[in-house]
Amino acid sequence: MPTITTKDGTEIFYKDWGAGQPIVFSHGWPLSADDWDAQLLFFLHHGYRVIAHDRRGHGRSTQTADGHDMDHYADDLAALTAHLDLKNAIHVGHSTGGGEVAHYLARHGESRVTKAALLCAVPPLMLKTAANPLGLPKEVFDGLQAQLAANRSQFYRDLPAGPFYGYNRPGAKASEAVIQNWWRQGMMGGAKAHYDGIVAFSQTDFTEDLKKITVPVLVMHSEDDQIVPYAASGPLSAKLLKNGTLKPTRTSRTACPLRKRTRSIPTCWRSSSAKIVPRLSISGAQP
Repeated sequence: MPTITTKDGTEIFYKDWGAGQPIVFSHGWPLSADDWDAQLLFFLHHGYRVIAHDRRGHGRSTQTADGHDMDHYADDLAALTAHLDLKNAIHVGHSTGGGEVAHYLARHGESRVTKAALLCAVPPLMLKTAANPLGLPKEVFDGLQAQLAANRSQFYRDLPAGPFYGYNRPGAKASEAVIQNWWRQGMMGGAKAHYDGIVAFSQTDFTEDLKKITVPVLVMHSEDDQIVPYAASGPLSAKLLKNGTLKPTRTSRTACPLRKRTRSIPTCWRSSSAKIVPRLSISGAQP
């Protein structure tokens, strides 16, 4: 399996297929690079080089005891892009992966990056604070940690069977295969990484990161997202970005368009007046 070893000895698994302009995909919690497989295949067949890694403690990467925070996530991504010597890369981050991408760009600079997309992503801040009244109370995230610690396997069954894919919405038709694939990816990772990761994705404030980013960024978010609520995320991120374009979706049966498995997937991004303008038909990926 292709891996890199970071400065602290963590092995990061990655997929690297094809040639052409690179697209780097950062997955959501508590999943793995596998959750991007549909997109990897699509863009591969359209002439792109596609790359996706398992975040530390997730999937096939080392189940480290520590380092489950956005600084380490961003540093691991930077180590991967440097190892592969990527240039003019497009970075796509979903949910927690969107936070990873934003922090990577702000912390390590944009010299290797041409544009980015934040899809149903956690920035600018999920946690409710005096300065962020639209966020979710800390008790919500404490509850996620409690469920994980009590019975991780059942928790990882209930989440995709309910709000994650919007299967709890009236008229929604659940896919058992999708639910089992989510469970499979979650259980591949480490309980400690996932437990700590809840703090990382909920309590990290990306406000200053977003302000630093100058490359064009597509911010796409479902108004019916039950995991990362729309009002406290997508529109606020787009306002903080110097070069952001907000693309809200109005799907009613899925928490995020990338959480719904359909045959269509994101096609491509093209630059217009320094903005990312998507030609989209969405399916599949991951908080």
